[in-house]
Amino acid sequence: MQAISIKDLLDAGVHFGHKTNRWNPKMAEFLYGHRNGIHIIDLQKTVVLLNEALKILKEFSSQGKNVLFVGTKRQASDLIEKYAKSCNQFFINKRWLGGILTNWDTIQNSIKRLKKIEDILENHSQSYTKKELLKFQNTAEKLNKSIGGIKDLNSKPDLLFIIDTNKEFLAVKEANKSEIPIVAILDSNSNPVGIDYPIPGNDDAIRSIEFYCNAVAETINENKINNQSLKT
Repeated sequence: MQAISIKDLLDAGVHFGHKTNRWNPKMAEFLYGHRNGIHIIDLQKTVVLLNEALKILKEFSSQGKNVLFVGTKRQASDLIEKYAKSCNQFFINKRWLGGILTNWDTIQNSIKRLKKIEDILENHSQSYTKKELLKFQNTAEKLNKSIGGIKDLNSKPDLLFIIDTNKEFLAVKEANKSEIPIVAILDSNSNPVGIDYPIPGNDDAIRSIEFYCNAVAETINENKINNQSLKT
């Protein structure tokens, strides 16, 4: 993937922050100024930090490590799922279930339960009553909303990619406690503390969110392809 330019960021609307009365002073170093009561993000810093984050993702994907996409807000949910799947990675896009990183054994038990129920629904439905099957379907739907995107993840993720750290504060807290590095989009109202690879940018606009997700997914896919070609 070619290095991302400031023009790319402008086209995606990455520079628009929140209203100046909603800012986090810890983001001051990443802000260029304000216009019409809206903070403007310093894209000269964003372009450097985004390309640095993509280099980290390149290293991780070239080593076959797992990336967990996290974004449960309405604007991000579908895009997080779409782009995580496009690069065969994992995602949480509906609700962060407490303990995903800090209580992994319990999460694995829930994953085993989900897979068992899905197997029943797919292969053994005739052995159960309609009432029992309906109960299984409801349970599977509920579990899929919280852990469906990680049901094929056999160990803790090696890195998190997060949209909106304010919304996903539990994910940040658990990743920090588990010493799992974080690549995250930080808007003008975000807290950069605890984020290993910050990317200052708009975390609300669908166009911006899709831009980030696409860049991450393309980076992962390209390095998987490069690794496969080197092995053959």
